[in-house]
Amino acid sequence: MWRFCLIWCVFPIEAFAQVDFHKPFEDCGLDGSITLYDYNHHKWQFSNESDSQIATLPASTFKIINSLIALETGIIKSENEVVKWVGQVDTVRYGYRPDIYHDMTIREAFEQSAGWVYLELAKKIGRECYRKYLSKCQYGNMDLSEKGIDFWNFGRFAISPRNQIAFLKALYEDRLPFSKQNMAIVKRMMVNETTDSYTLRAKT
Repeated sequence: MWRFCLIWCVFPIEAFAQVDFHKPFEDCGLDGSITLYDYNHHKWQFSNESDSQIATLPASTFKIINSLIALETGIIKSENEVVKWVGQVDTVRYGYRPDIYHDMTIREAFEQSAGWVYLELAKKIGRECYRKYLSKCQYGNMDLSEKGIDFWNFGRFAISPRNQIAFLKALYEDRLPFSKQNMAIVKRMMVNETTDSYTLRAKT
């Protein structure tokens, strides 16, 4: 099941009223759903409203809160901090990606979804620290029973599209339990595209 969520829409939600959100999935032979939130008009749009409340593993989207926690706890000081390459990774669980096997900054790790970097940060953050911040942020189901380090990729930890958007909305409004400086850093890291009309912040 593929799920896509956006924190806000540039255009009023009415502009999407006649759009068939199921069609892109049907054309690709996929089962999935889309959850949209129009920030300016405070309106939701769904291709499947019930599916927007079904929780699944956050996977790569967990980089956002992972980066916030690493910054807030002082594990890293900025997005420019360099993490040294560990020398080897599990290419069975995470796939063979030689383009990311080198020293890199946190910003690069975020942009390239370099999982090994976030595994190294997770070792330093610790499970109890995760529990504290996930609870404060009301992020996910709090099931951290997975024995492996990256509970966001494997196990029973899960978050719904609506919960994801609520978290992103709180980040956008600086209402999360992190310093404004650290939230600003992560929001900069999330910028995917900027024009005179909009700024697209998205990361999967």
